[in-house]
Amino acid sequence: MAVNKKNIMTRYFFVILLMGLVGVAIVVKAGITMFAERQYWLDVADRFIKENVMVKPNRGNIISADGKLMASSLPEYRIYMDFKAGGELKDSLLVSHMNEICEGLHQIFPEKSAAQFKAHLQKGRRSGSRNYLIYPKRISYIQYKEAKRLPVFKLNKYKGGFIELAYNQRKKPFGSLATRTLGDLYADTAQGAKNGIELAFDTILKGRDGVTHRQKVMNKYLNVVDIPPVDGSDIITTIDVGMQDICEKALVDKLKEINATVGVAVLMEVATGEVKAIVNMTKGSDGEYHEIRNNAISDMMEPGSTFKTASIMVALEDGKITPNDGVDTGNGVKMMRGRPMKDHNWHRGGYQYLTVTQIMMVSSNIGVSSIIDKHYGDNPGKFVDGLKRMSLDKPLHLQIAGEGAPNIRGPKQRYFAKTTLPWMSIGYETQVPPMNILTFYNAIANNGVMVRPKFVRAAMKDGEVVQEYPTEVINPKICSDRTLSQIQEILRKVVSEGLAKPAGSKQFAVSGKTGTAQVSQGAAGYKTGQVNYLVSFCGYFPSEAPKYSCIVSIQKPGLPASGGLMAGSVFGKIAERVYAKDLRLDLAHAIDTNSVVIPDVKAGEMIQTKRVLDELKIQNQTQLALKEGKEAWGSTHAAPKSVILESREVKRNNVPSVIGMGARDAVYLLESMGLKVSLAGVGKVKSQSIANGALVKKGQTIGLTLGN
Repeated sequence: MAVNKKNIMTRYFFVILLMGLVGVAIVVKAGITMFAERQYWLDVADRFIKENVMVKPNRGNIISADGKLMASSLPEYRIYMDFKAGGELKDSLLVSHMNEICEGLHQIFPEKSAAQFKAHLQKGRRSGSRNYLIYPKRISYIQYKEAKRLPVFKLNKYKGGFIELAYNQRKKPFGSLATRTLGDLYADTAQGAKNGIELAFDTILKGRDGVTHRQKVMNKYLNVVDIPPVDGSDIITTIDVGMQDICEKALVDKLKEINATVGVAVLMEVATGEVKAIVNMTKGSDGEYHEIRNNAISDMMEPGSTFKTASIMVALEDGKITPNDGVDTGNGVKMMRGRPMKDHNWHRGGYQYLTVTQIMMVSSNIGVSSIIDKHYGDNPGKFVDGLKRMSLDKPLHLQIAGEGAPNIRGPKQRYFAKTTLPWMSIGYETQVPPMNILTFYNAIANNGVMVRPKFVRAAMKDGEVVQEYPTEVINPKICSDRTLSQIQEILRKVVSEGLAKPAGSKQFAVSGKTGTAQVSQGAAGYKTGQVNYLVSFCGYFPSEAPKYSCIVSIQKPGLPASGGLMAGSVFGKIAERVYAKDLRLDLAHAIDTNSVVIPDVKAGEMIQTKRVLDELKIQNQTQLALKEGKEAWGSTHAAPKSVILESREVKRNNVPSVIGMGARDAVYLLESMGLKVSLAGVGKVKSQSIANGALVKKGQTIGLTLGN
């Protein structure tokens, strides 16, 4: 049979043509997909496939030395609506449940009415927005969970369109206490920490990011973890909340009394250098005092008479003087290198003859400057070398940023004039931050060993210490034992017999030195005639076995200005209250060993209460039904030999009685019912603003008054 080549070629032509057309169609469709429909498919990919999604870890907590939470990250949310998600089915559900949704939002956020929410949501629906903000402010976790229970909102975000954006908001439970030392975070968490411990230990606190991707598994899309996030470690500070509160209250009370502009108080443990409390207060435009900057470590000011201790120590160490040597201070005015030097009592005729010990007791400017000028006037470099030998010129290299470096000029440096030495000896023409002065006095209390102040004791992860920060020695011996014992005796007499008596205590001996210095105001101060003063006291207690050192520094306008009466009195209050707080009494001396001790137990969650009593082996009797996995609220009363635990009925739609509960239990119970809680006072709940049994109105604020 003959082959018809023409027919075969025709067939081949049509096959090739068909394949060519199919190829062209594929290319055209690919082009349309890549360019014309690009955004559509990108949106689809974003919804169903996500690669390398960063997962932020939980930031570590900052904890006080006595175990209290000082800074922690708590979740806050912004809630949005995608009106195009879920298609027509979701839209019809939204329309049918609109009134119910808006009424529910009003219950959660009572400041906006249901009608306002309805108008707002309808506006978003008409615009077809895919990212419509439902409520303008960030909301709490409890509010978010309540909103998530509403119709349509409880569906997943692809069907219902309810979207939440989570933020980790940094909270400080103790408010302004040590806030500048703890530090702050930027509102945009990507920028990290601003200052303080938050900044210095940011790499430890923030942890490490994780990575996830979205993958379809068993007809469901799941977030698959590629690299799990590593939560940040907790930082254990040296701050003691109780001592911090003592220092802040004592300082602020005095600042208000004398109308001061700036106040600083730092309390440090002598042996370790641990900063137990640090207060930095600046008077704001509202007349109140706030922590604005860390003045204790950054202020570069002339320290005044607290510096006289260092000057006398140099002369004692070099063998130029003894504590019993004397100086004739005359009538309180003496020309020093062509410039008049005055004692504070010059208008009353001066002190006349004084021994070295008496010079320090009455803080005589003439006495100290005469001694230093006499023995070092021809060789001021030797005096400056003596100060450097005691490490007064060295930066402290603290754990937190912002410290100022001491400025102690030598004779070869610029602006070192003939008058520099006598005025330097009494604390002028030098700039030393308060923390550096405290570190120097702490070394005197610590038998001559100068240790570096520290704010952080350790880093912990999952209850285990992962890094410790031991005590660091700056100078193992700032002076000889002879000089040390002489200056310790002098500083003790400054408080017990001298001008620093307000800093003392009847309960224990205190050692230290007052300081009063004029603060330069420049041309503005000269024109207005305004003179500001820096009054201070730095010392340690108890004198016989020093445990704590402390500096109080206050800047105030105009006279009167007295380091002893103002700063010294603040030091005295701090010392007595800290000493009383630190007392440890053995209960065995106060309790008959044959008696049964029944503690006063607060009302609250009874399962946890019973667990604690059982662990402490305290007899207790339960008169309530304890169910596995359920909370049991109740109250207690003491029997002769046991604690009686009684049930208290809690109805979900009625406000419960929280009288007798601690703040933690009361807040938890009330907020779990949708109420907002306002606290006043300390101790157990004594009264509540909404009566027991009233109907719960979600979002309503209930005030609790606490007392002992």
